[in-house]
Amino acid sequence: MQPDSNINHNNKEEVEDDDEPDEWDSRILKTGCYQENLNLQLCHADKGDWRQCLKEMQLFRECWEKNKNNERTQTVNNDDNDNDA
Repeated sequence: MQPDSNINHNNKEEVEDDDEPDEWDSRILKTGCYQENLNLQLCHADKGDWRQCLKEMQLFRECWEKNKNNERTQTVNNDDNDNDA
């Protein structure tokens, strides 16, 4: 059986440049809690149950609060703008 001649195994355009963090990684890096988030994700992937990752979740929560991410990520309450009309 001959290999499929239509497949180009050396097509460099198909290979993504993975040197730069994607949008998700960039956002997590900005929180200062990248490692804690990674540990939590890995725990969940290994155990398949968030309840078995309470230690990792607590460490992530502590990091999140220490880095004041609640203040940084607050959302605008659109209900307050309803009275402006």
